[in-house]
Amino acid sequence: MKKQSLWATLALGAAISASALGAEGPTAEMLAYTCAGCHGTDGSSVGPSSPSIAGLDPAYFTDNMMAYKKGERTSTIMMRIAKGYSDEQIEQMAKFFAAQKVMVSAQKFDAGKAEKGKALHEEYCEKCHEDGGRNPEGSGPLAGQWMPYLHEAMNEFLTDGRVQPKKMKRKVEAMIKKNGDGAVDDLVNYYGSQQ
Repeated sequence: MKKQSLWATLALGAAISASALGAEGPTAEMLAYTCAGCHGTDGSSVGPSSPSIAGLDPAYFTDNMMAYKKGERTSTIMMRIAKGYSDEQIEQMAKFFAAQKVMVSAQKFDAGKAEKGKALHEEYCEKCHEDGGRNPEGSGPLAGQWMPYLHEAMNEFLTDGRVQPKKMKRKVEAMIKKNGDGAVDDLVNYYGSQQ
């Protein structure tokens, strides 16, 4: 392709993109579709290493994206991705995902561990992660999340790779002290069992 034709094609593509976006920029839905590769269409993840973000509390979504953007929360990919969005775009996405319904995928779990995890959830987690982890206030849903993701998230909390709220830290430490290291796996199996 001649250099002149290449530039004409690129200019036409840019003009079409700009007119499609309009003067106000991309819509919340357009921004959210950039997340689909890892977090699934409309925020319901279909891969075990990425959490579902549909139905997230908007403040929780925004706080996490801003932490990634500022480098206060580490991640292989999300730190880079978050820097590409303005604060306003992050708020748009937060509202979009909050309005989406989580679609849970089937996964294998240990029924015995899930039963123990249910009792642990009721004793240590239910107050903040209500309805068996389905309706969290100010955080992400746990029920139905991918178990590998939950294991990794808990490992980050336990190794200080991710900041735990003080109340959560106290509860998790008390749970492990009383029930041993296997308590986390029991809890993860409980959340994974909710399909």
